[in-house]
Amino acid sequence: MKQQLLDRIQNKTATLGIVGLGYVGLPLAVEFAQAGLNVIGIELDQRKVEAIARGESYIPDIPTQVVADLVKQGRLTATTAYAALRDVDAVSICVPTPLRKTRDPDMSYVVAAAEGVAEFCHPGLLIVLESTTYPGTTEEILQPKLEAKGFHLGEDVFLAFSPERIDPANTQYGVRNTPKVIGGATPACTEVATALYRLAVDTIVPVSSMRTAEMVKLLENTFRAVNIGLVNEMALMCDKLDVDVWEVIEAAATKPYGFMKFTPGPGIGGHCIPIDPLYLSWKLKSLNYTARFIELADSINSSMPEHVVTLIADALNEEGKALRGSKILVLGVAYKKDLDDVRESPALDVMTELLARKAQVSYHDPFVPRIKLDQFNLQSAPLSAAALREADCVLVITDHSVFDWELIGHEARLIVDTRNAVKEANAGGRVVKL
Repeated sequence: MKQQLLDRIQNKTATLGIVGLGYVGLPLAVEFAQAGLNVIGIELDQRKVEAIARGESYIPDIPTQVVADLVKQGRLTATTAYAALRDVDAVSICVPTPLRKTRDPDMSYVVAAAEGVAEFCHPGLLIVLESTTYPGTTEEILQPKLEAKGFHLGEDVFLAFSPERIDPANTQYGVRNTPKVIGGATPACTEVATALYRLAVDTIVPVSSMRTAEMVKLLENTFRAVNIGLVNEMALMCDKLDVDVWEVIEAAATKPYGFMKFTPGPGIGGHCIPIDPLYLSWKLKSLNYTARFIELADSINSSMPEHVVTLIADALNEEGKALRGSKILVLGVAYKKDLDDVRESPALDVMTELLARKAQVSYHDPFVPRIKLDQFNLQSAPLSAAALREADCVLVITDHSVFDWELIGHEARLIVDTRNAVKEANAGGRVVKL
C-alpha cells in the first residue's frame, strides 16, 4: 500500500483533503492545487465553502483570481461533509487549537477532526496533523482512533505530524519556500508524508518522531514569546530609568553577531505566540515540571495592555485631563500590521479596560470594519484631520502600512505610540512612546 500511495503522489493522481480552510488550510490547499493535485477542502463554515464555490478568497494573502482559476480548473473544491474523505488519498488537518478561558488547551477542534477522519478512513490513506499542539497529541488522540478501526500504522494507513509555519501578511515566506518539518509514526509514515509535501514545499526536514515534530513548533514560538517578553520588560525598565528603549534596541542591533532584534509592544496576539508556549507549559505541569521561562514571559506579555492604559492615564494627567470621559482614538486593532485578524489582539484588552474606566473609545482600522467588546459594538471610524484633532489621545496599537503617519503626527495633540511609528521630530503635539 505504501508503494501504491507513493506512486499516486509522484504521478500526481492523488487527491488531497484538507480539514479546515482558514489561514493555514487555504494557503496549503492553493499550493497543492497549483502543484497539480486535486484538493478537497472540508470546512464546517458554510460561508467559506460558498466563497470557494464562487472562486473567491477570504484570506488576504491569497488573491481571489488564484482561487477562481483553481476552482475553474476543478483543482479546488470545498464541502462541509467529512464523507468526501472516502475519495482522497491523503488528508491534512488544519484546525484551530485555542486556549480555554482557564488557559488550558481547547482540543475540541482536533478531537472533532480526528473523529471525522477516522469515520471515513480507508486503507492507503495518509493523515497529517498540522495544528499546533502539545507534544504527544498525535499519538494520544489520532493514533488510538485509527487503531480502534483495525488499522496498522505504516502498513495500511500512514500518520504524521507536520507543524504549520504560516506567517500571515509575510510577503517573503509562504508555503512553498518555508522549510517543512515532518515526523511520522513510523519510518514508512515519514516517507509517504515527505513525498506528499515535496510537491508543494521546496525543503523538507524529516525528524525522528511525531512528538519531535510537535516540539519543534513549540520551541519556535516559545523562543519568540520569551524574547518578546524580555524586550517588553526591557521597555518597562527603560521607562523607569528614563531611557529610550527604541534607541537602545537600534544601537544593540548594530552588533553583527550574538544579538537578534525584537521590539516591544502593547502585548502579543494572533493564533501562535500567545498560545503555543502555554500548550507546552500545560503539558509539563502534568509531569510535575514548571516551565519557568514560559510562565514568566506570559506574565510580562499579558501585563503590557495594562501598562499601556497606565501610559495613557499618565499622559492625560500631564495635560490636566482625567481618563474618565476623555476621547481616545485607537489606531489599529488587528494583532499584526496589514492583517484583518484580531485573535488575541492586545488592542481588545486595552480598549476593554479603557471602556471600563469610562473613557470614550473609538477606533480606526481599514482591515477590521467592526468589533465586539463585551456589551460594546464598535465600528471603524473614518480617519481624518478633524478626528485626530478632536481626540484627547491618539493611541497607536497596530502600525498598518496604509496609515498616513505624517498626518497623524501633525494633527494629533497627544499620541501614545506603542510601535515607534510616529516621528517625534515631525509631530505637532506630544508623543509618548512605550
